[in-house]
Amino acid sequence: MTSYLYAHKIRIFDYSKFAEPLREEIRKNAERVARDHGIEVQFLRRSRVRKEAVIEEILKERGNAPGLVAILSAMETCRSYKPWHDKATRRTFLRPDSGKCLHYYFYFIDPKYGLCYMRVPTWCPFRLQFYFNGHNRLASALDKKGLGYKLLDNAFVDIDDFDAAQRLADGFDLRELHHLLDRYARKYCPVIKTLGVRRTGFRRQASGVSRAAARRARSG
Repeated sequence: MTSYLYAHKIRIFDYSKFAEPLREEIRKNAERVARDHGIEVQFLRRSRVRKEAVIEEILKERGNAPGLVAILSAMETCRSYKPWHDKATRRTFLRPDSGKCLHYYFYFIDPKYGLCYMRVPTWCPFRLQFYFNGHNRLASALDKKGLGYKLLDNAFVDIDDFDAAQRLADGFDLRELHHLLDRYARKYCPVIKTLGVRRTGFRRQASGVSRAAARRARSG
């Protein structure tokens, strides 16, 4: 981040002034996306509220059709920077710090990856977090091939043709996932374009297929 500010001739101690318009851009984008989909951003005032439970209730009424499900927001810990001048080295730079800022959670159902969410902080450096469940991706591929299966508590307990399912899972292309991440990042975090970067960091959680577990399920 220090090198970015220097490259764009922004004073290190103007870091907050630089970040504030970007925060507003993310806030306005979330409000616009909500308005375009006829929903409201739901602010979670209590940390004890489980986001998964909120989404489950919405899905009961909405159904599982692809598209935006909900936008939740909450004040949570975020990474940040603090302007710093080292008198010994006479260097001025941004020192890693932490704080709290508003985060938006965009929950959506992707045709291939099922229920996903993207977590977007409103403070620089805007470290994104993306979640999807790999079982949903495999289930989509099995449906396309006409192969039967049973999912129980997020685990495959039966698959008509396990070897075919394994080949499908082994054949998943990470480039497809990267394109997916880029597309949703540009949609829900517009400052990526403003800053002239592709995307920031992602946390990906994917569930794979266990050959032994599936065979035990078939024989149990």
